[in-house]
Amino acid sequence: MSLTQTYAVTGMTCGHCEIAIRSEVSQLPDVIDIEVSAATGRLAVTSKQGVDDAAVIEAVDEAGYDAVRSSQ
Repeated sequence: MSLTQTYAVTGMTCGHCEIAIRSEVSQLPDVIDIEVSAATGRLAVTSKQGVDDAAVIEAVDEAGYDAVRSSQ
């Protein structure tokens, strides 16, 4: 079983932004897949049993962007 959590990310403008976020979030434990889009400002993190929202937000912050949990 897996769980996908979505986040709204502000400040992304290009593919480099997506790569930076993917690099940071991929270091979180149990992450299976990451979808990130500068065009939509959306980040989707799929993990085995869910990841801590604060950890995802901190990872996005490390990449230089802001994120909030989304209801999508």
